[in-house]
Amino acid sequence: MTSRARSSVRALLGGTAALGLSFGMIMTAGTSATAATWPTASGSQAVTATIKLSGTKDYGMLRLYGSGDLGTGGQSEDQDPILDLAAGTVLKNVIIGAPAADGIHCEGSCTLQNVWWEDVGEDAATFRGSSSSNVYTVAGGGAKEASDKVFQFNGAGTLNVSNFAVQNFGKLVRSCGNCSTQYKRTVNLNTIEATYKGSALVGINTNYGDSATLKNITIVGDSSKKIVPCQKYIGNNAGAEPPTNGSGPDGTYCKYASSDITYK
Repeated sequence: MTSRARSSVRALLGGTAALGLSFGMIMTAGTSATAATWPTASGSQAVTATIKLSGTKDYGMLRLYGSGDLGTGGQSEDQDPILDLAAGTVLKNVIIGAPAADGIHCEGSCTLQNVWWEDVGEDAATFRGSSSSNVYTVAGGGAKEASDKVFQFNGAGTLNVSNFAVQNFGKLVRSCGNCSTQYKRTVNLNTIEATYKGSALVGINTNYGDSATLKNITIVGDSSKKIVPCQKYIGNNAGAEPPTNGSGPDGTYCKYASSDITYK
């Protein structure tokens, strides 16, 4: 590693420490990433009814898991979440354990810092809200065992996911393909470590003007390149299963180059 690269790593480490984050993986040089370091919980707390949050909440790496009415990790629709975040909420340093129900809901712009899902239920997080100015930020953390989606993007606006690790998943991000109300959605993925098995990193609806930008992506254990970086769909508002509409970079909907993705 060159002295310049070492300086860059030190600067990045200092920046994450200042934010109070444990991103789980640090970029060294170029686009390759080190393996994610999954955290140890400081304790565990059962949650029997959705916890509503606003403002800033730091859980100090406590594990929250569903019990009672939230005691399911299945894929049935319309489950309640463990945490429901009002618009503007900042959530820090928490582990969502199993059962995970429907994870976390953001009712508008929100920030998830160093949030980890040990065994995703229906979805890890669902982003809502009708304003095109909404910004949803996932900074650090990771998710495992998502049989379908990790992040469900139902609302309008922009979703930024960075310094995030995902393992054994369906799709990392899916712009809702058949919600009754549809929007144009923008997805930005930067510094992502995805470990096979997985179906796609992002799924977007071209007919609603969605776009996805991918940078600094590392895909681990996928020598056959089965994980689709960017899958395009034709969405609808009638609840029907949306058909695919191609995949791969096109400069308009799926924005990345082959150099943005490293296979290990």
